[in-house]
Amino acid sequence: MEEGEGMAFEEAMKRLEAIVEKLGEGNLSLEDSLKIFEEGMELCKFCTKKLDEAGYKVEKLLEKEGGELSVEGFEEEE
Repeated sequence: MEEGEGMAFEEAMKRLEAIVEKLGEGNLSLEDSLKIFEEGMELCKFCTKKLDEAGYKVEKLLEKEGGELSVEGFEEEE
C-alpha cells in the first residue's frame, strides 16, 4: 500500500508536519531519521498528487462554466 493511501489530504499534511518537526529536533538516530524521511517523501508525493487532482478539477469546472483561469502573482508580506 502506498503511503497516504486511504488517508485524507488533511491527515497526510498533519503527519508530514509532525515528521518535519521531529526531524528538526535532531534527536533521532541516522537510521530512524532516514526511515521517517522516507515516510515524509511518500506523504509529500501523495499530497502533491491530491493537489494536482484538485487543480485539474477546478480547471475543468471553470471550462464547463465558460470561465477563464488566470494566475496572478502574490506579493509576500513583510
